[in-house]
Amino acid sequence: MTDDFILSREDWSLHRKGQIDQARHQEKVREAIKKNLPQIISEEAIILSDGRKTVKVPIRSLEEYRIRYDFNKQKQVGQGNGKTKVGDVLGRDGSPSSGTGKGPGAGEQPGVDYYEAEVEIEEIQKLLFADLSLPNMEEKRVPELETESYRFNEVRKKGLQGNIDRKRTLLEALKRNARQGNPGFYPVLPDDMRYKTWEIHNERHSNAVVLALMDTSGSMGNFEKYIARTFFYWMTRFLRTKYHAVKLVFISHHTEAKEVTEEEFFTKGESGGTRCSSAYQLALNIINERFPPQDYNTYAFHFSDGDNLSSDNENCLRLVNQLLERTNLFGYGEIVRSHFSSTLMNALRKIQNDKFSSVTIRDRSEVYDALKTFFKTNEAH
Repeated sequence: MTDDFILSREDWSLHRKGQIDQARHQEKVREAIKKNLPQIISEEAIILSDGRKTVKVPIRSLEEYRIRYDFNKQKQVGQGNGKTKVGDVLGRDGSPSSGTGKGPGAGEQPGVDYYEAEVEIEEIQKLLFADLSLPNMEEKRVPELETESYRFNEVRKKGLQGNIDRKRTLLEALKRNARQGNPGFYPVLPDDMRYKTWEIHNERHSNAVVLALMDTSGSMGNFEKYIARTFFYWMTRFLRTKYHAVKLVFISHHTEAKEVTEEEFFTKGESGGTRCSSAYQLALNIINERFPPQDYNTYAFHFSDGDNLSSDNENCLRLVNQLLERTNLFGYGEIVRSHFSSTLMNALRKIQNDKFSSVTIRDRSEVYDALKTFFKTNEAH
């Protein structure tokens, strides 16, 4: 009597299929966020999140692979005739009129789908803030501002799953398998696992204060106010995420300027005419009284639609030049729908000073460019 045995090897990777799919999906989400960052950071779901840790944002390029029907009948797939050669164009995506806006009228083609993804605000911040910093930082008399960074400096046998050092883990498995006469990376045993650990590194910087100036006059419509608040929303999150002791001062103005609380700055509406010099004068007074240049790195950022009292523009120019003598950077952002600059912008463009920077925003996605312009890293200068 003979016994029959069947030897089989179970593919354990199948048990990890769900985990692999989830990791691949998360990677797709990260890539989609990075690709669509200028549009995502201006989403109302984020700006009005009220401290929530996750938000749902529409992402255009987040879509599962699937078979699509060729509506244009261009025969771009199928069996070839064997007569093609290297360099031949087999077909092009879309029709000649696709995307031109000059079609014959209403069409039957499907549009681009947007998918809502549950995204952690911290994930968006990490991508957005990676290359931002307060520019032109100088050493002052009493260092107080502290920046926190993480340094991976050690490898251990135990740790968090997210900190697995894949390279060292595979090398440990390779060495162990080779010692047992079975050279190869698999199997990987628990004893082969290696994890990276880190230490928190604190860097000391000189004191810094940032003044946020916003036009709240009657000419600032819903779009203009939303753009200004979006910029300042991300600015405050960036400063508080990257710097531990930065001071923030909020100033709103119409014909008169006043220092307000952060809550009032982001929620309170105003009306009336516009005199931007009132905000610049108040900023100068605050700097002179509370933040002497020898002790503080000072930054001022002003957002307006530029619809300023024309007789006030020369006064604005004079006050901004005085602010530049006391600040590391003065940034002016103008929010306009047209392709023409305001008389205020034209006046400020006369300034010949490396510490002055200006941007024009005509679309929500350009808030991203404004952040990149005003908060360049030292390497970008």
